[in-house]
Amino acid sequence: MLEKISETFNYLQNEGIKHPEIGIILGTGLGKLVYEIKIEKSIEYKDIPNFPLATVEFHSGKLVYGKLAGKQVLAMQGRFHYYEGYSMQEITFPVRVFKKLGIKYLLLSNAAGAMNLNLKKGSLMLIDDHINMLPENPLRGQNLEEFGPRFPDMSQPYSVEINKKLLQVAVDNNIILNKGVYICVQGPNLETRAEYRYLHATGADVVGMSTVPEVIVANHMGLPCAAISVITDECDPEHLKPVDIAEIIAVAGEAEKDLIVLYKKLVATL
Repeated sequence: MLEKISETFNYLQNEGIKHPEIGIILGTGLGKLVYEIKIEKSIEYKDIPNFPLATVEFHSGKLVYGKLAGKQVLAMQGRFHYYEGYSMQEITFPVRVFKKLGIKYLLLSNAAGAMNLNLKKGSLMLIDDHINMLPENPLRGQNLEEFGPRFPDMSQPYSVEINKKLLQVAVDNNIILNKGVYICVQGPNLETRAEYRYLHATGADVVGMSTVPEVIVANHMGLPCAAISVITDECDPEHLKPVDIAEIIAVAGEAEKDLIVLYKKLVATL
């Protein structure tokens, strides 16, 4: 693993990616933030040594480096998921590389379904905490002592400081930013009525299939992070209807306008 990280690090440095300050991982239907970046370098995942390939059709699969709100950022336009068949180590590999390249903060986004029916389709939720229901952990196996401890603390997986800044940015820009708990499941199928009841009963407000592995690895390395969910569907088990993935992508794209404002204004303050 360390050899692969070093190989990828050296490749990206040779491509001119040398001093990123902030890492960004963009979720399903949420890639337009890169259009706000003054791009200096854009690399296809397939050209990066040891990088997995994004197999989901609405994930672009590009690593974008440049300036956003005056800061040097490194953004993944498309992420990797457990349901694609990758191991947790492969899914979180880019986060390890980002840290080695020097990022100080990690920002993430995802599309999620709301089990808390006070959260409406098209709204945003700041993740305050999460529940991990994936069948594997990215820290399983030999610990990478160079990056962090064997038993990392997860009492506050999302940065209190960054979350406060995001909530203030939302107020300043008249954006409604809810706060709640995200639960991560394996996927790729959506949930049954009984599963939505069960997941909501655990204390989760929204459900999705990503983000948690990257956040675990970020915490292992002492990397402050924040994540926002775009609510793309309402998961009411008493009135559940078949979900159209195209509609989910459309809702994500519409709500992304506010997400872009939040992250662009936040980056300026970090």
